[in-house]
Amino acid sequence: MTPRAALAVRRPLMARTVELGAEVDLPRLAGQRGVLWQQNGAGFAGLGVAAKVRVGAGCLASAAVEVSELLASIEVRGPNRPVALGALPFSTSAQGELVVPEVLVRRQLDGATSLTVIGSKFDPDTMARLARWATGPSPRGEDPRPREYLVRPVTDVRRWCERVTEAASAVAAGHLDKVVLAREVAVVADRTIPVPEVARRLASAYRSCAVFAVDGFVGASPELLVAREAERVWSRPLAGTAPLNGPPGSDRESESWLLSSAKERQEHRLVADAVAAGLAPFCADLAVAEMPALVPVGTITHLGTPIEGRLADPRRSALELAAALHPTPAVAGTPTETALAHLAAAEGVDRGRYAGPVGWVDAEGDGEWAVAIRSAQLAGGRARLLSGVGIVAGSVAEAELLETELKLQPMLNAIVRP
Repeated sequence: MTPRAALAVRRPLMARTVELGAEVDLPRLAGQRGVLWQQNGAGFAGLGVAAKVRVGAGCLASAAVEVSELLASIEVRGPNRPVALGALPFSTSAQGELVVPEVLVRRQLDGATSLTVIGSKFDPDTMARLARWATGPSPRGEDPRPREYLVRPVTDVRRWCERVTEAASAVAAGHLDKVVLAREVAVVADRTIPVPEVARRLASAYRSCAVFAVDGFVGASPELLVAREAERVWSRPLAGTAPLNGPPGSDRESESWLLSSAKERQEHRLVADAVAAGLAPFCADLAVAEMPALVPVGTITHLGTPIEGRLADPRRSALELAAALHPTPAVAGTPTETALAHLAAAEGVDRGRYAGPVGWVDAEGDGEWAVAIRSAQLAGGRARLLSGVGIVAGSVAEAELLETELKLQPMLNAIVRP
């Protein structure tokens, strides 16, 4: 074990799985403080901590090895492998953690559901009680939703626009190729903002996005950082944005502009090229789409490039690949170190887990990791939201400000309800 990655686990551990045979509400089961990963109706909800790996500063790659060893050490009885889930900080110099839940409820794409419990001993009564809890109705009680909300900018808007202009000038002068600037908005409610309700609304409105919740950090990411299944690996980097005024496919003018805009295409190409270059050393072959596709998400559409490859070494886990790719130019800029230095000096905000890797990995190394955009950190009656835009030469502050507002709407719509 490396000195900066701390492993906390009760050994020996065993995973036991029972089929549930009934529908489950994953956001309800994850609750206010649990972990959730849901996409297209399938995913996980986890509670409790069977084991965890603390990820030290600059230590994500070695933590990936620790996670693999930890998961491999768990004795599996039943069809389902245990998983480690987490939402890691954007900054690689910050500390994070990955958790193996003590109780994990799964829902497959075909609707099959199961309950996995990880511990050192089991008894039938406990398993039966957990199964009843997983498949039971939501508890009745008073409506938990707040009645009043206050939405306010935390980042000074005028100063942020000045920073956009300064960043565009730095790019035009050749100091860097792209930099991503984020700004912060806060929501204050008169009661606790319910994480399960927010996650449920996101899952309903953005079914194809990866809906996640980790200890109150909740979101619906449209951007797949990397996924792995056996030897197959794939990614879909996003960059380039245009507003949509109607259903996907109906706003031809906006979509045509995005596909033909030299500025947006250049911003996207920087991201796609960097992700492809990051995956190439791990792959025996790698296919990158020649042209980006439109990826509509609510009231906006992005440019996305599908990338798919075959691993040269099947021992490389999804988490190890995520460590190699993060941060991409989609959320930091390029060249990476120059862009990060610019952010440290100019952005004026601690991103926390915003735009960091969020996802899961199992003992075989399979898993999915998204970029934690379209997200919010909830704590009681407060929500902290960030939204970022890519700045290149020719970026105009007013247009970039509008883009941040469009990107904030999914989370604001899910949080602020009368």
